Amino acid sequence: MLNSIHHAAIICSDYQRSKHFYSVVLGLKVIAENYREQRESYKLDLALPDGGQIELFSFPNRPARPSYPEAQGLRHLAFSVTDIDQAKAHLQAQGIELEAIRIDEYTGKRYTFFSDPDGLPLELYEQARGNS
Repeated sequence: MLNSIHHAAIICSDYQRSKHFYSVVLGLKVIAENYREQRESYKLDLALPDGGQIELFSFPNRPARPSYPEAQGLRHLAFSVTDIDQAKAHLQAQGIELEAIRIDEYTGKRYTFFSDPDGLPLELYEQARGNS
């Protein structure tokens, strides 16, 4: 019945800062950007290389996330990468702080966490290692 995840929607506190983070720092391609006057809201559609998307929204008077990261609901958003060391170095060069790389005890894959400008938990998950 289900084929894949089409998109993840994120509501940000500072639209320009988050737009820069997702499109420049993370390098996601902008598909479309629209300002919805009735809602006083921007909607930015960003493409991942595999066809998935992120929808970035700005809304006035939105509540803050209740806790990090263990609030009920969506826990985090994970991005697959081929080389986690390279991805981590790229983000660190952009001033992004990341946790230490860990190994998933069940899959043996390497992963690490970092945050977007609003503190939303994001994960890098290594799909294939260069020297495996």
